[in-house]
Amino acid sequence: MKIQDIKIHRLLGGTVDGGWPAGHEPEDDLHTLLEVETDEGLTGVGSVFTSSALVAAGLEQMRPLWQNESALEPERLSEKLRQSCFWQGRGGTLEHVISGIDIALWDLLGKATGQPVARLLGGYYRRKIKPYGSILFDEPGPLREVLQATVARGFRAIKLGWRPFGRRDDFAFDELLVKTARDTVGEEIELLVDAGGSEEFWPHGYKWALRTSQMLADYEIGWFEEPLPPDDLEGFKRLRDASPVPIAGGEVLTRRQSFLPWIEQGAFDIVQPDATKCGGISESRRIAWMAYDHNVQFVSHGWNTAVGVAADLHLAAALPVARFVEYLTPAVYIEDIITEPFQLDGEGFLNIPDTPGLGIELNREALQRFA
Repeated sequence: MKIQDIKIHRLLGGTVDGGWPAGHEPEDDLHTLLEVETDEGLTGVGSVFTSSALVAAGLEQMRPLWQNESALEPERLSEKLRQSCFWQGRGGTLEHVISGIDIALWDLLGKATGQPVARLLGGYYRRKIKPYGSILFDEPGPLREVLQATVARGFRAIKLGWRPFGRRDDFAFDELLVKTARDTVGEEIELLVDAGGSEEFWPHGYKWALRTSQMLADYEIGWFEEPLPPDDLEGFKRLRDASPVPIAGGEVLTRRQSFLPWIEQGAFDIVQPDATKCGGISESRRIAWMAYDHNVQFVSHGWNTAVGVAADLHLAAALPVARFVEYLTPAVYIEDIITEPFQLDGEGFLNIPDTPGLGIELNREALQRFA
């Protein structure tokens, strides 16, 4: 079975604000689906955390490398693309595009063999997992309303991130936001905090992060994510040693080689590669096992689409230790673009698909609406 073509599905009109200073509008072009078509009529779908224009350019740049290649060898082909594109953007946009191709090829391999991706990755260590509802911080009043709505949707774990937390040089205000969250959801809901230190010109350093981590411990926060700029390896190492709450990060890194020093040198308690940009399912699995061998927890970063959620579910199933998957909510690119949306059970868990491939089917009418 050979790759004949790769089609792009733009996603516009339902883009969720990601917390950056200028915000995001629904029409912003941030996520792209791609669909690998084969000479036997079978297709596989992937997701890329990159605009459709960049995905289109990357696909054309790599067309001589993927066209007419085997559609059933995701790890080999994604590594071929990676190593063949060394001089055209190692770890950048092309790696993001490779990520989507890789996810689609795993979907194809599963469909061709009649097996779910989790089984092809080694097997099911679990059949369900808890998603955390991923939302942004806000002023106390609106924040309280969003938290109540998120709990009402069935989530039993919630992550709050980005603005206005850490943006006002006002420690008391930051604590007020965290206190508001804990008071609103009670003690039974797990809370996680994401500072968003990968934001442009992040102003805070080690001492702010350490003081904040101590405050978060008072409210039983499960982890502190991206409290420092994403290149501050030494700062993360110091913080992990001193912080009373676990330290998480890694969403901006790509390629397994970039993750290696952070894992080996003990910079994270939880490492968070994003399969839609770090290299796909193949690369995420390598990173996850590397983390496992160093007793570092793996939780996929997943501010993306239903295809990304499906990939993360299969990855979580095939790892010995896994606690969460990220679930952006509410998000029409998760809830509307597949024919059978994900459903939380009464305990706030998601079942991991067990049908061939990723176990999802695209809603073609919705794709037309968002195109």
